[in-house]
This record gives sequence, structure tokens and C-alpha cells, in this order.
Amino acid sequence: MRTHNNTVLITGGSAGIGLALARALAAEGNKVIITGRDADRLEQAAAAVPGLIPIVSDVTRHQSVKQMVQTLKQEHPELNMLINNAGRASAYRLSDHAQAFDKAADEMLTNYLAIIQLTELLLPQLRLQEEAAIINVSSVTALVPSVALPTYAASKAALHSYTQALRLSVSPVRVFELMPPLVNTALSREIGGENGIPPEQVAAEFMSALANDEYEIHVGDTQKVFQLVRSASPAQAAQTFNARSL
Repeated sequence: MRTHNNTVLITGGSAGIGLALARALAAEGNKVIITGRDADRLEQAAAAVPGLIPIVSDVTRHQSVKQMVQTLKQEHPELNMLINNAGRASAYRLSDHAQAFDKAADEMLTNYLAIIQLTELLLPQLRLQEEAAIINVSSVTALVPSVALPTYAASKAALHSYTQALRLSVSPVRVFELMPPLVNTALSREIGGENGIPPEQVAAEFMSALANDEYEIHVGDTQKVFQLVRSASPAQAAQTFNARSL
């Protein structure tokens, strides 16, 4: 997949991994559109990275998504890359008073169901392009369960399975999965995100994998976890991954 002269939509593009991806793609001469719910944060991101195009939209609200898709068709008909990056995470441990249902419903809507909706609505536009790609940002927790992020991990596991099915279904549109480990962002602050890798590392490894058509991108320590899952039993891999949390 080419890394320049694309028109890219990044959901959740105003901060963290999304903004790092936007900055890296813009530096390569791509037109980059970022979307999110907070107009002020989008404008701040656009001011920080000249050339970014902000669109206020909430991926969890059907009417908002439909309106954005219509805007993209009218104003950016050449759109050929979708990066599903917007996400929600709740850090807690499962128990009889964790209110897991409410947390899981929020995470599943943002991290999984909203991606299915937006992808389906934009596929006709992507299919019109000579070269097109969909990138779903999942997580190392798509490979192993997490005690600290139990239902977030479940939502990313669902996204991982969906991404694999999508890859087999929509060719010649390329389908990538970006799988970061712990990343130092505002989203990860409550689970020790300051110990994670910088989002710029995620963006750099993504750009390299994109150029080489590496469809499942194991960033940083995710590669170690992936190898552990393959070489050990799933139970042993989960125990090792969660050792600090148990």
C-alpha cells in the first residue's frame, strides 16, 4: 500500500495514537481528515499539525455518522483510507459489584459496533478508488485477556476476529490491524500509561508495515505476546501477560 498521496480519515484523531498517525501521514504528503466529538480538541490538533481537516462527529451516534459519510462523499470523494482508531476503555476488575454490563456496553459500542457501521457505510466509496485500505486499531489485549481491562480486551478480541473476516471479504481493499501494547496516552493514564511506549513509535511502525503490506501489525512488545501465544498454551500466555495484575 502506498504511504503518500492518500486521502485518509482517522476517527479519534485529535489526541494519542490517532494524532500521532495523523502527523506521520501528513508528513508523507497525505490529505488527513480527523474526526471526534470534541470540536475544541479537533481544532487544537489541526493547529498543531498544519493541513489536518477536522470534522466533528460521534462514531457512536448513527445520525452523526451518516452525516459525516455524506460530507465525505461530497467534499472528499477521493477518500481511500479509513483508520478506525476511536476507542473507550474502563479499568476495573470483574466482581459482583463492578457494573461490568454498563462498562462493556460502552466499550463494545465504540470499539466494535461503531467500527462495523462506519466501515460498511464507507466501503462503497473506498471501492471506487484504485487503491484503498481499512486499518482497525485493536490492541495486544486482542490476543490475551486482561484482568485490568476485562471488557475492553473482549471488545478488542471481537474487533480482531471481525478484522480477519473483513480481510477475507472485501479484497482488493486492503485490511490492516494495528495492535499496540501499552501506549503513553491520556486514555491509558489510569492503568500506568506512563510506562508505555510513545504514540509516535506506534505511528512509525505503522508506516513501515503499511509500505510492506504487513496486515497484522504487532507493535513493540505485542510481537513477544504473539509469539508466546503461538509457542505456549493460551492459558500460560494469559497468566504471563497478567502477572503484574494478579
